Amino acid sequence: MSGETSASAPPLRIQVEGGPAFEMAEGEDTLLRAALRAGVPWPYECSVGGCGACRYELVEGEVVTLWPEAPGLSERERRRGKRLACQSRPLQDCRVRVRLEAPPEEAPIPPRPLQATVVGRRSITPDMDEFVLQAPGSALFLPGQYALLHPPGVVGARAYSMANLPNAEGRWHFIVRRVPGGAGSQALFAALHPGASVLLDGPYGHGHLRAGERDVVCVAGGSGLGPMLSVARGVLAEAGPRRVHFFLGLRQQAELGVLREFEGLDPARVQVHTALSAPDPGQPWAGHRGFVHEMIAPALPAPLDQYDHYFAGPPPMVEAVQQLLMVQHRVPFGQVHFDRFV
Repeated sequence: MSGETSASAPPLRIQVEGGPAFEMAEGEDTLLRAALRAGVPWPYECSVGGCGACRYELVEGEVVTLWPEAPGLSERERRRGKRLACQSRPLQDCRVRVRLEAPPEEAPIPPRPLQATVVGRRSITPDMDEFVLQAPGSALFLPGQYALLHPPGVVGARAYSMANLPNAEGRWHFIVRRVPGGAGSQALFAALHPGASVLLDGPYGHGHLRAGERDVVCVAGGSGLGPMLSVARGVLAEAGPRRVHFFLGLRQQAELGVLREFEGLDPARVQVHTALSAPDPGQPWAGHRGFVHEMIAPALPAPLDQYDHYFAGPPPMVEAVQQLLMVQHRVPFGQVHFDRFV
């Protein structure tokens, strides 16, 4: 029997041209996540190849591209040598060119991979479930952030936002919508029953709750309910008097069961407005018919620039809310918070 042990490979060194250098440990899955764990303010939004925010150029070294067809890059960008950090795994020391973000005023919570166990699951609507995961240590994140889950049998990670608040018990709550044809959500619904294990990596995201004095507007569509509930709960956990104006966009009356999620929130500080975009004509509905963003300005007692705005949901809804706030009502950029998923 040999007394020799196999040594781990030394970490790779990644040098940002004109900026910091950081190490990428053996077993790390992507350049982006290695940078964020090292505290490097690499630009990003979705973390899974859809948005293109983490694009960079490889100056020296070699990387493998995990998803060559990722929609976050156009063919023209690929021809020009652009790459996505969230889809790049360095094979050797590298030098890269990227415009880093300005360091935030407060140090972000570094993301970390955790092996989590499903300890609870319940149905919210016919196509949405809440999954409760237990992971080692405290659940460290900011209200409104997301984590990456690695569904069993599916290549790559999927981004899902937390619906609860950070806690010392290590509980991570996710509200997930089963997407027709979506490999990630279909795998989660099929495999994540109590007792199952899943790799969780987080937190990520810029659309998190900020401290302030202005009342808060939350706009949620579909499974965007999760992060907006987290933001609303975060506001209520503050010592101040801030109120939440919550705008919820659903499709039909069958989804109205999500309103039970608001029963534990202080009705004196949270006002919920619900819109149905395609109400079933065979069932009663006296509320707003149409898209959720159409309700916002008429329902609020003050101009839109008097609020801090948070929103999450399908890309068309996110784009419509952006247009409403930033173009039509000139809400300052610093009062608009969301994460872009494509």
